[in-house]
Amino acid sequence: MTASVVYLGDLRTECEHSASGNRFITDAPIDNNGKGEAFSPTDTVATALASCMITVMGIKAAQMQVDMVGTRASVTKHMAANPRRISRIEVTLDFSINPDEKTKTILEHTARTCPVLMSLHPEVEKEIIFHWR
Repeated sequence: MTASVVYLGDLRTECEHSASGNRFITDAPIDNNGKGEAFSPTDTVATALASCMITVMGIKAAQMQVDMVGTRASVTKHMAANPRRISRIEVTLDFSINPDEKTKTILEHTARTCPVLMSLHPEVEKEIIFHWR
């Protein structure tokens, strides 16, 4: 089992990672009857995209002996109605490094083929921006 989720009431869940015991809370967003006091489930999907991109880039960078410590991502999620769904995710990656063009190309390709990105429905628009130092 990867994780367990418990409904706490008031549109809130507690999610626990089975292997580590780490936990996080989700809330329904304000625009969908919730309190918006924590990540919504769709926020976690959008954020997982950025986290996945940085993680696989970090793996590749380590193999190339490139230090990506300090790399940051900002995420913007857009919702659509009928049916309610994520319609667009924007990820901007800001790097603390400025490697050569070959390294940039390899790392950008790695990010654009991360498992979360490959798992998102094709109708979800994805805008990925890379800002190298």
